[in-house]
Amino acid sequence: MSPRSASVNEELRRRSRERLLQAAVELVSERGYDATTLGDIADRAGSARGLVSYYFPGKRQLVQSAVHRLMHRTLEEALEREPCTEDGRERMARAIDAILGLARDRPVLMRQHMAGILQAEGFMQCPEQRRLAELLRDTMARHGSPDVDSDYPMMRALLMGAVYAALVPGVPMPVPVLRAELFKRYRLDWELGLPPETGACGGRGDKDLSRFFATGAAPECDPRGQSK
Repeated sequence: MSPRSASVNEELRRRSRERLLQAAVELVSERGYDATTLGDIADRAGSARGLVSYYFPGKRQLVQSAVHRLMHRTLEEALEREPCTEDGRERMARAIDAILGLARDRPVLMRQHMAGILQAEGFMQCPEQRRLAELLRDTMARHGSPDVDSDYPMMRALLMGAVYAALVPGVPMPVPVLRAELFKRYRLDWELGLPPETGACGGRGDKDLSRFFATGAAPECDPRGQSK
């Protein structure tokens, strides 16, 4: 058998990493962080357990990367859904609704994520987090911010605070109330985005997350080891 090409090997590694990210999101959503082991994630992903440490230093880093991927792709999906728009106010509304929708639709996952950020390891930079930050910064710029470097961190803090408030056990604040406060701050009309009375506030809440993770079939090779 001819050896696989470098590009095919790279694609296989990428898909393996994607399966681990998807498995982490699914299992933490189902069981919570403490009840999910790296072995569980590897088994769900169909990967060798030793492969997890090849991609991620530990469980905390894997889970944060997985949640940031879900947040990034959920936000991207909301911003680009039909009808497509370049209107900064509409895009800001969609961004707020997407993040609040995750808090509402995936409370276990998002609660564990917020708790993880408050641990000693704190907030961890990763490629998924950087993509999320780029989308939020772009949203702030399109909304008309004169100083994105200052306004983006405030927007991030407000969104994180709203998610936290929606998830506090025993005394959660209603998502529509939090939405109203954020819309007031950014001078957005209630009808923009996806108002609560129209259905989901951004997240779809479905169990099939495959559209957010490139975990399809591995590329085939021709007899020379080249991908088809």
